[in-house]
Amino acid sequence: QVFSYHCPFLMGPIECLTDVVTPDTDIQVTLSIFELASAAGIPCEVDPALVNVLAGSKTGTNGTSPEEDYKVACLLLVFVAVSLPLLASDPASVYNTEMDGYNNNIHCLAKAIIHVSAALFTVHNKNIETHLKEFLLVRAAG
Repeated sequence: QVFSYHCPFLMGPIECLTDVVTPDTDIQVTLSIFELASAAGIPCEVDPALVNVLAGSKTGTNGTSPEEDYKVACLLLVFVAVSLPLLASDPASVYNTEMDGYNNNIHCLAKAIIHVSAALFTVHNKNIETHLKEFLLVRAAG
């Protein structure tokens, strides 16, 4: 906010660039815009630093193909969806008023699922929204 107030001529174009990004935008262009916006302190849908780390470890290190890495990413979401009821029934999943949160940080789980999923499926150039809808369907069925 302070930066936007003091340098609107600099922040305005960056904010306009982030508004232009659509799911159809080229992935490299999107990541470049998000990297610029993230450096300026503007929140982004996809964390470019996390995408870069995941992309760097995607292939070559363990000998798996990109298709296998994509399947592992999908299976990770299935694992999380199936594990949610077990985690919710954990005795540490009780709200603690002194901490203003949960002892096992379960209150951070939704944001973590969204950010990690967005980064994983950006690396694999897949539709993030479709996979998160599938995650909800798996969770609702379980």
